[in-house]
Amino acid sequence: MLTKRIIPCLDVTLDSEGGTVVKGVEFFNLRHAGDPVEFAKLYNEQGADEIVFLDITASHEGRATMIDVIERTADEVFIPLTVGGGVGSVEDVRQILRAGADKVSINTSAVKNPNLIKETSDIFGSQCIVTAIDCKRNTNVADNSDKTILTLEDGTPAWYEVVIYGGRKPTGVDAVQWAKKVVELGSGEIMLTSMDRDGTYDGFDVPVTRAVSESVEVPIIASGGAGNPQHMYEGFTSGKADAALAASIFHFGEYTVPGVKEYLKNHELPIRI
Repeated sequence: MLTKRIIPCLDVTLDSEGGTVVKGVEFFNLRHAGDPVEFAKLYNEQGADEIVFLDITASHEGRATMIDVIERTADEVFIPLTVGGGVGSVEDVRQILRAGADKVSINTSAVKNPNLIKETSDIFGSQCIVTAIDCKRNTNVADNSDKTILTLEDGTPAWYEVVIYGGRKPTGVDAVQWAKKVVELGSGEIMLTSMDRDGTYDGFDVPVTRAVSESVEVPIIASGGAGNPQHMYEGFTSGKADAALAASIFHFGEYTVPGVKEYLKNHELPIRI
């Protein structure tokens, strides 16, 4: 079994200082957490397996990703760095990789122009291209027989709808079917975020995480809702994810990366300590 990865996520917005880490609930009501470069240094020292840096308002604000902040962050970390937010072209991907990122996450632009995944993976390699899928539960199944209908924890049937622009716009696209398509186009990894669970501390959205994990053969990063190490264990076991992403529990000091890893190792999961 491949080693499971623990990935702190830096959700960053542009401010007068250049960039600040924030965290909200269901993508909204953001509260400030601190400087992205300092967080990156801390998580690198704590033994995180990777770091994800997301410029979460770039697409909504119609601007490019903060290259200078990425450069400063990349200078401080010696583990893989994935960067996303406002990525809309081959040139955007090139600039982010040149700034020091190892992988680039594409979200809104991929939904609007799926061929961007193929173009970028052909040029830079599929290992560099992560498709971020933000999705939200939709219990209107009567008129959506063409969707992948899953059973929620309480027995309710639902499908998961892809949302873009930081959760501001529903697309009508089925998340499980979209995951299959992006892999066919060349995406080497999927970062799957349940908007319903984001920032809630209620645990990962297991039904959709498991469905996507079982539908494709690339690594799946579970995202949205981690409140404790047990939730990460469930994401790996019940959700069948390859990596677990978390923000709030690390940023606000509730748990540390080494503490989470020790818990998972004690529960017999393959973890790099």
